[in-house]
Amino acid sequence: MLTIDHDLLQITGSEFILDAGCGNGRHIWQASKANKGTSVAFDLDMESLQKAKYMLDQMDEKAETAGAWHMVSGSILSLPFEDAQFDKVICSEVLEHIPDDTAAVAELTRVLKPGGLLAVSVPSYFAESVCWKISDDYHNTPGGHIRIYTHQEIQDLLKKFDLAIFAVRYKHALHSVWWWSKGIFGLKNEKAFIPSLYYKFLVWDIYTGHKYTKWLEAGLNRIFPKSTVLYCRKPEAA
Repeated sequence: MLTIDHDLLQITGSEFILDAGCGNGRHIWQASKANKGTSVAFDLDMESLQKAKYMLDQMDEKAETAGAWHMVSGSILSLPFEDAQFDKVICSEVLEHIPDDTAAVAELTRVLKPGGLLAVSVPSYFAESVCWKISDDYHNTPGGHIRIYTHQEIQDLLKKFDLAIFAVRYKHALHSVWWWSKGIFGLKNEKAFIPSLYYKFLVWDIYTGHKYTKWLEAGLNRIFPKSTVLYCRKPEAA
């Protein structure tokens, strides 16, 4: 399930791409298929990086990767990269976890080349607010979400660094329903019937990409999307 639209991120040719907070690797896998340059998976959690690496190794064996890839562990608050090193930067569902989100965006901007593109996604305000109201465990878990962004707040945060937002998209409304059901029946209750059944539906939908569920989600994304995605461009050097 991809949150970032790689067509809007304009991944073409041979570029230097960073997935900051890559998690298990869903976006870096897709980037590695298209990017003939170098794709870097970055995360603080070593277990997540190992999972991302396992899949990239499998893709290498099947000749599904177009270029080189690297795994790097560290903090988004102090990225171990030079200034203006990357053509494209992805930061999906990360900032809501970071106490100092301003410092995080400063680092993402620093490593991005002038004229480069940054794609940021955060949980949408309405869906996230419902999750917080349904279950205290949703946001009290160590390492979990510590803030809810309004649309204006996330835009203002990015504009603080002169990033020009050129597109906004709303994604994954069907997943909002799953998180709400998890909150109602217990986040740790893996045997709850309704969330388990709905999860099977989501897996089916991801693998089949059925046109009717695409139409349904496209409509629901106008009402209660799970994620808000913003695409930005760093100003060209003076």
